[in-house]
Amino acid sequence: MLTSAIVSSTSASPTVQTLTLDITGMKCAGCVKAVERKLAQQPGVQSACVNLVTEVATVTCEPETDPEGLAQVLPQILTQSGFPSQVRQSNSPSLQAGLADLANLRQAQAQRQRRDLIVAIGLLLVSTIGHVSQTIGIAIPGLGNDGFHAGLAAAALLVPGRALVWDGLKSLWHGAPTMNTLIGLGALTAFLTSLVALINPTLGWECFFDEPVMLIGFILLGRTLEQQARHRAAASFQSLLALQPRIARLVKVQGFSPSQDQRDQPQTPTIAPGAIEVPVEHLRVGEWVQVLPGEQVPIDGEILLGESTIDESMLTGESVPVVKRIGDSVSAGTLNQSGAIVLQVTHTGENTTLARIIQLVETAQTRKAPIQQLADTVAGYFTYGVMALAGLTFLFWFFLGLHWWPEVLNYGGQMSHQMSHQMPHPLPLPEALAPASTLPSHPLSPLLLSLKLTIAVLVIACPCALGLATPTALLVGSSLGAENGLLIRGGDVLERVRTLDTIVFDKTGTVTQGQPTVTDIIVAPQLAQPYTTDQLLQMAASVEQGTTHPLATAIVQTAKNQGLDLLSASEFRTQAGAGVIAQVDLAGRRSCVLLGNADWLNQHQVTLPPDAHAQAATVAHQGKTIVHMAIEQQWVGLFGIQDPLRPDAQDSLQTLQREGLRVMLLTGDRRETAQAVAQALGLASDQVIAEVKPEEKSHAIAALQAQGYRVGMVGDGINDAPALAQADVGIALQSGTEVAAETASLVLMRDRLSDVVLALHLSRQILGTIRQNLVWAFGYNAVSIPIAAGVFLPQFRILLSPGSAGFLMALSSISVVLNSLLLRWHFNRISIESPIRQSKPSLPN
Repeated sequence: MLTSAIVSSTSASPTVQTLTLDITGMKCAGCVKAVERKLAQQPGVQSACVNLVTEVATVTCEPETDPEGLAQVLPQILTQSGFPSQVRQSNSPSLQAGLADLANLRQAQAQRQRRDLIVAIGLLLVSTIGHVSQTIGIAIPGLGNDGFHAGLAAAALLVPGRALVWDGLKSLWHGAPTMNTLIGLGALTAFLTSLVALINPTLGWECFFDEPVMLIGFILLGRTLEQQARHRAAASFQSLLALQPRIARLVKVQGFSPSQDQRDQPQTPTIAPGAIEVPVEHLRVGEWVQVLPGEQVPIDGEILLGESTIDESMLTGESVPVVKRIGDSVSAGTLNQSGAIVLQVTHTGENTTLARIIQLVETAQTRKAPIQQLADTVAGYFTYGVMALAGLTFLFWFFLGLHWWPEVLNYGGQMSHQMSHQMPHPLPLPEALAPASTLPSHPLSPLLLSLKLTIAVLVIACPCALGLATPTALLVGSSLGAENGLLIRGGDVLERVRTLDTIVFDKTGTVTQGQPTVTDIIVAPQLAQPYTTDQLLQMAASVEQGTTHPLATAIVQTAKNQGLDLLSASEFRTQAGAGVIAQVDLAGRRSCVLLGNADWLNQHQVTLPPDAHAQAATVAHQGKTIVHMAIEQQWVGLFGIQDPLRPDAQDSLQTLQREGLRVMLLTGDRRETAQAVAQALGLASDQVIAEVKPEEKSHAIAALQAQGYRVGMVGDGINDAPALAQADVGIALQSGTEVAAETASLVLMRDRLSDVVLALHLSRQILGTIRQNLVWAFGYNAVSIPIAAGVFLPQFRILLSPGSAGFLMALSSISVVLNSLLLRWHFNRISIESPIRQSKPSLPN
């Protein structure tokens, strides 16, 4: 993981810092709440968010707090509370060493749990053999003796169940009871009650030493299966982490060979013989790295020598390799397939594309959905509530229930006889829920029946399912999205996606390809000094070289393609979304040249003649963007620039409309141009917001929100960032600016508008799975706890044994995790059933 231990927050305050802690020992939602409470209580901690599945905590420090001091204190406090933890180190070598130690610790815990499970199952089998021998009338010396079964129960508590019981009691001592507390109390109560009955037979109590053995065995089995399912849920994210290369081949440049055309082609570097393998974290921006065929690209860089095909599927989900040539960018973690290349490092450490993706995915897994807040609130008090309910269960049955329904003592005796002398099958639930048999039995004592019901309440309650409901779905869903080029920033985003009814698309670079070309050059007629189209293009390119706007790039590139030399220019002034002005050397004298829209020229006292408006309208109706040009406050002509639509733009927008969403186009272009593009996209005229200045885009989004719409904004540029932030959900294309990507809630790594549809589907599917998990978790506890408390005992003779309650509890947790794993199947299904045809709509002529 590339998240550093102490990083600056992206919030407005530059002094806010965050810490990342790796924590072990958490078993349920109660553990999560206990850890969050411990962290939040510490001075200097502003907030804390803990993920049960990834076992990671993100701590936000208060302004002016020393994070280094907290980094030393917090792990000690958590470790003392029974949750061994450590802060991730900020430098890469220490980070890798710390993660390796943590991985070893978790592996040792897993091995110990498997060993304990084997012992517990062995004890359970021996106990079962003893009961079966009595049932079938085969006398096996010692196995039918209550003292022998007492020894089995003690062994189960002291060997495989020791850590479980001890952790539960320690958590109770620290005032933060967890699921282990409930299990430990239930197992100890069953054992001690049976022990009293064994020591003092005159009480007439039944010995049920098999219950602690069954309870420990089923709990450990359930946890082992749950752990495997959780590891499977984290497999996608772990595979993403595994993409991080460790070693790079550093080379040196001897010199550069001369180039025939130094203006258009860079000089070819000459690489010194020999290469040095260095850790990736030691690379610096500007250094040179060689990547051979079949190797992973170790770092973000720009190719300066060679050509190859690069497999980017691990980052974007795109299966078709991409041809990369000199000047193209490559990302760390991608696979070099065919040729040797040399690249110059452009980003290192956590600034690489892969590192940012991993950070986004991990952040998504720690940002909780509002729907989870209820679960967290309940989980914080869950174990207290269960212990209170268990106490009330005992008091009710001992003092009231058995006086109202004394016949249930016979039911309990029959059930006890049935379960003590028949084999507890691998799935003992049917026996536990079956009506009382007619086997001869002795009635239970009021104290014993009350205790059995109390133990069942303690054991059957499952805070673990509540804790796993959201993080497992987010882990699977966000990792699955990352595999397919969809980055979702957190569970709170999913809640907002569900409510969207309007999607607004920026035009340039979003629904269009962002690669505009000059198609028309119109020279003003009847000029005192006539110009040719080449002269206009040469002057315009000389002015536009001072800006990086896509339209400026199109003009400069067209001039280069026609072999026109750029003129000397200075004093550039640019207004985003309006135009540019510069002083250009024309025929030996300096002249003021302006390029931009009509409003920009009007602001500089340039009056457009009627011919200019007529010609601009004609070109604009063809879906082309108009750039006017003036020299010394005189209009001299205009350029028509066309940016082709993305191949999947029309189908993607139409699909969104078919799904009931209102789709709109937002642009600063003339209304005629915007209407032509909208027509090609299949949008109506009232779905276009045109002639909007960059700084007003966010106001346009706010105006829609003021009308009651829930708005998603799709954009790619710096000028889209305020609108992305204003929208309920901002969606950015990865090829856009870094500012846009950082502002957005969803990032599309493949730059395909069809992924907007896919991202919305995935978000809804994740949220649906979270809801299913929470409904199951709450529903299970709401139904099972009353059953365990004996609600159906008087009428339906249903009495759950502690062992059966433990089995149901384990099954509940496993069900939640397995349901989250089904997300992959659902995602593949919606991907197949909702394809976006890759058609190529064209603009009208």
